[in-house]
Amino acid sequence: MRIQELSPVDALDAVNSGTGGLDEPEAVRRLREYGPNVVQRVQAVPAWRKLARDFTHLFAVVLWVAAALAVVAEWRQPGEGMGLLAAAIVLVIVINGLFSFWQEHRSERALESLRRLLPHKVTVRRAGALRQVPAEQLVPGDVVVLGEGEAVPADCRIIASVGARVNLSALTGEADAAPRDARPDPQPDVTGARCILPAGSTLVGGQAEAVVFATAMRTVLGGIAGITQTAGGDLSPLQREVIHLSRIVAALALGLGLAFFTAGMALGMGWWQAAIFGIGLMVANVPEGLLPTVTLALAMAAQRLAAKNVLVRKLAAVETLGSATVICTDKTGTLTENRMVARRAFAGGADLDAGALGGAGAPGRMILQAAALCHTLERIGGRLVGDPTEIALAEMAGGVGDARPLDGIPFDADRRRMALLFRSDKGERVLEVKGALDSLLPQCSHIADGDSVRPLSDDDRRIHLDAEARMAREGLRVLAFARRLVPDGVERDGWEEDLVLLGLVGLEDPPRPEVPAAIARCREAGIRVIMVTGDHPRTAEAVARKVGLVSGRARVIVGDHLARMSKTQLQLALDCPEVVFARTRADQKWRIVEALQAKGETVAVTGDGVNDAPALKQADIGVAMGRVGTDVAREAADMVLVDDNFASIVAAVEEGRAVFHNIRKFMTYILTSNIPEIVPYLAFALFDVPLALTVVQILAVDLGTDMVPALALAVEKPHKDTMRRPPRPRSERLIDARVLARAYGFLGPQQALAAMAVFFLVLTQGGWGWGGMPDPAVYARATTACLGTVVVMQMVNLFLCRSRRESVLASNPFANRLVPLGLAFEAGLMLLIAYTPAGNALFGTTPLPLSTWLLPLPFAAAMLASEETRKAVVRRLTPPGGGRSSAAPR
Repeated sequence: MRIQELSPVDALDAVNSGTGGLDEPEAVRRLREYGPNVVQRVQAVPAWRKLARDFTHLFAVVLWVAAALAVVAEWRQPGEGMGLLAAAIVLVIVINGLFSFWQEHRSERALESLRRLLPHKVTVRRAGALRQVPAEQLVPGDVVVLGEGEAVPADCRIIASVGARVNLSALTGEADAAPRDARPDPQPDVTGARCILPAGSTLVGGQAEAVVFATAMRTVLGGIAGITQTAGGDLSPLQREVIHLSRIVAALALGLGLAFFTAGMALGMGWWQAAIFGIGLMVANVPEGLLPTVTLALAMAAQRLAAKNVLVRKLAAVETLGSATVICTDKTGTLTENRMVARRAFAGGADLDAGALGGAGAPGRMILQAAALCHTLERIGGRLVGDPTEIALAEMAGGVGDARPLDGIPFDADRRRMALLFRSDKGERVLEVKGALDSLLPQCSHIADGDSVRPLSDDDRRIHLDAEARMAREGLRVLAFARRLVPDGVERDGWEEDLVLLGLVGLEDPPRPEVPAAIARCREAGIRVIMVTGDHPRTAEAVARKVGLVSGRARVIVGDHLARMSKTQLQLALDCPEVVFARTRADQKWRIVEALQAKGETVAVTGDGVNDAPALKQADIGVAMGRVGTDVAREAADMVLVDDNFASIVAAVEEGRAVFHNIRKFMTYILTSNIPEIVPYLAFALFDVPLALTVVQILAVDLGTDMVPALALAVEKPHKDTMRRPPRPRSERLIDARVLARAYGFLGPQQALAAMAVFFLVLTQGGWGWGGMPDPAVYARATTACLGTVVVMQMVNLFLCRSRRESVLASNPFANRLVPLGLAFEAGLMLLIAYTPAGNALFGTTPLPLSTWLLPLPFAAAMLASEETRKAVVRRLTPPGGGRSSAAPR
């Protein structure tokens, strides 16, 4: 039999224990056998594997191959700059890998301060005596003694209790405290059984003595952590796109290199000379600056999100959230404030705001008095500690009373009410009672009416039941209040007879005020928001309506119904435009995420409880809570909301969408300069002309002048229409035909034309003739001019790449503070390369006269004019909002 079905005595026998607990030697023996009572952290990837992963992903492998080829070329033909190129590429890989590793490690360190899961110490009965032991030393068979406000350290079966109530929200999502006692319960779900206190829950009322029957990973909490370890693990959309891009770059580089080698052999070049230039062309085609720029773009986005209370644990998660099509959100603490507040009341036959009870005559004043007295709260360190509902009632009453009860009848799961007996200032014995209306009504014979009391009629009963139903439809938890004067001599069994009904109070966990606007923005952005909670379905639907998740007829699916659904049925149910899931368990939330992913959705999941961890791990992007979230949930997530606020997710979505869009911008910018780097090699091989750019000069562009301007494009602010467009479809690539056509087919050829024209113009001005060898000084001046032209064209290109469709004049060109910094860096570095002895020696350059710098300007103006014309055509053919995704370049 399950332990919850056994009597307390049989439960103790089942774990070979007794009411006095274990003796010390037996406890030590069991600790050796079962191990420490520690819920193991979600299995972490070793640090060395994380570090190795940052050096061995596909794009890094492409760079490693490029570096190796450059080393081979330097070995066979020294002095061509290939050795310097190899060293620079390796430096890029190392810096990028170390930076990525540091960013993730720093986020993990930030999470360490949030760790709190099980209590540090617990009171146990060992050999009949009470003592404090570390929670990790608990073993099956230990008898623990728990008081109000204490966390439950292991899965326990109650053997004795007084008014025990437990908060299971971390495990089930249920906001209301659940009563617990020692009686057997046939409930198969151990978490829901009335005699079970699961690890990770908190006793919010009463006291309990219980025997431990499961510890560590054998607990319900440990089982959820185990599920979490096996969930998810797929690559993020951005990681998949980087792999896709790496394949494109590798294919282009290899294809051009082989084509160049073949052409060179056909033209009579020696095989090794053809091979060297083939390698040079392959390396020139690899955008070495792309990887660090992507990493820096994500890191800077993560920094901006940190200022908006979003802690990013994994850099790729920034863009993933931007591509989300569905957000599955918890209710308690995310959409709501995770605190109970008295909202409505019914007293003297009228519906009232709870704050107006003081002006509702004698019944209202008596309800406030009962709320201030009838509780089990304690004041610790100047604040009230105990059941959140009782705290809300005390706040409604303006505080707790000083009077101490003479006696009382604690809350009981069957009675569903509590009663406390006080001595009034007149010396009378007054019984204050609160509980469920259907529990109190049969005990009431009178009702407070103004300043008097009259007999309770059937109409009064019906009116109060109707008032309760109205509050329940609003998602409020309703409590009824009653009182009576207890004559001396009346025994305890007769206290709750002939009660006087005072009225009702409705309480709620109020929605966060900023959530409705955030959900409206998600809807405008084409993102569907689905509530998945462990709370009561009536409460879930009411909150969903208040925050704007549902407006019409919603389909509310409870966990029991979901458990009977097949995967196909669940996917069909998710087609309903307005659906709410309530009373869901950990495995069910996981199923919902899997079903959405099977429908082709990119799913973000929010949650704070241990029960949310598997779904957080399975989701494309898991978002955990930082304030009230559990350790397991945070470790399973990709992001942590420091303020537990759903509205912060909207800011993160907008930032994520901007990241994808910005990566496309700077990729267009970086890829554009590949063409003027490739064309000199083609011209050299095909037309027997001097090489216009050397390898080290190409390196100066890829890892020098282009870096800061590309970073400026990476931190562009989200467009004003970003959240008014649908999420990008899964089929939309980071590098698509439009990006390649614009960079390689339109902007790049114009830059290559300008660079080669200036190169030949300077050569001919220096006396060079076709087929001859130029003077070394003239050649140095011509290559410097070619390099300078590429830089000038890229400076103009920086403005062109800020938008695919909008004119350069449509926005403030310097609204992005990194744009002028990027221009200054680009110009400054070029001047250092051209006008310093070190720059001349390293890059084979020479100072240029001012007249030479004027040569690229007509080409730059022509590129600006042609791109503005293209944008005008794009705007005319594709008006704004014409069905484009949020990531479509603008």
